[in-house]
Amino acid sequence: MSDRTPVPPRPATGFDFEAGVTAPFRMQPGLRKLQSGAAQLTPLQPGSRHQREKLAVLTAFWAQALGQVEGFDPAPALHVLYAHAAAEHPGAWAWDGATADALWLATAVGPQGEVLQRQQGRFGLGDEVARCLQGLPPAWRQAGLACLAFAEDFAIVDGATGTIPWLAVALPSHWAPEDKLGRHFSEVHAPVADNAVLLKATEGLLKIITGPDRYERFVWNVSDHPRLHAHPARVDPQRWQHTAVAQAWFRSERQTFIPLPAQRQAVFTIHVEVRPLAQALHAPVEAQALHAAVQSMSAPVLAYRSLAGVREPLLAWLAERAAASPTAAA
Repeated sequence: MSDRTPVPPRPATGFDFEAGVTAPFRMQPGLRKLQSGAAQLTPLQPGSRHQREKLAVLTAFWAQALGQVEGFDPAPALHVLYAHAAAEHPGAWAWDGATADALWLATAVGPQGEVLQRQQGRFGLGDEVARCLQGLPPAWRQAGLACLAFAEDFAIVDGATGTIPWLAVALPSHWAPEDKLGRHFSEVHAPVADNAVLLKATEGLLKIITGPDRYERFVWNVSDHPRLHAHPARVDPQRWQHTAVAQAWFRSERQTFIPLPAQRQAVFTIHVEVRPLAQALHAPVEAQALHAAVQSMSAPVLAYRSLAGVREPLLAWLAERAAASPTAAA
């Protein structure tokens, strides 16, 4: 008979806790092949939390969230993304090869960037989405609509050059999208602590994600920051000054890849979630797993993830949460 406490069903979330939280903690690709039929996109209800934050970012800071390398043509990858969205969620998104239609938002964008309000919107004043899109350059409006229609942010990975030549990231996790644009994958991950395994795997990783199969991976952190939008320019650099560990947040990402093998490219999707840490731990055994992961982090990793100063109180809090687990008591 197993001494592992059964874990009750988790609330609906894109993050796989068991797959994502492991010990010893390592900075590594952690790719997992997607099962047939597994969804990669998450439609947003009008006025949802993700949508409200994305509207604010794309209205006030779109030049930081949206970027493209000069001369790069994102159309083939974006058309694949739009077609994938329509096939996966036909009730929420339509694509006829020219016009992108966010059905839940009653808003569409035509091939020249013309914004079409199908009917009055379903939250606020009714035209928030259309007004936001009108403020973007015409070439960015279809991508902007996709960002507002789905929880995911997007980037294009080019396997031939190993770079990220295009991105639409409104909800970054303590990194600046404008600084990653056009950089090689190895440069993008250069600031990551204990990154030797990640950098060594770069070339193989590029071949895998731009190949015929679809993959996903999971990343997480414990944070003092409650918002989905965590651009470093809008986060207090003095971390953990106003948040006790008991009021901390669990920040997670489900990342997937929609491949374009013929172009040696992939659309990279990023679904960020932020929940109170106490609510994210659905059972004592999960508190125990998170405790083991944090305890195994090296000093550089703790510093990189802004956890060095709260390591001991965080471990103590997690140990208390895990105390009810028979595994922990053994």
